[in-house]
Amino acid sequence: MAKEELLTVEGLIDEIYPDGRFGVTLDNEHRIIAYTAGKMRRFRIRSVVGDRVHVEMTPYDLTKGRIIFREKTPGQGPVGRRSGFRR
Repeated sequence: MAKEELLTVEGLIDEIYPDGRFGVTLDNEHRIIAYTAGKMRRFRIRSVVGDRVHVEMTPYDLTKGRIIFREKTPGQGPVGRRSGFRR
């Protein structure tokens, strides 16, 4: 169990940095640098500029965070698997 509770806020990805980091503008107009959570990397959930995301932040450092959820954008269909691909 964590000593301090994490803050969960929503924001919009506005820039992509190297090494899996993103520039995120929060709903309260603050700008932070965030990285993707392990589950998002494991299940290959990709994030692009313009996506709405949920970010966890520790109360000790309000300039960095971890992206834990990417909201689905309307009009974006499921990707699915390539046809004809065999292992």
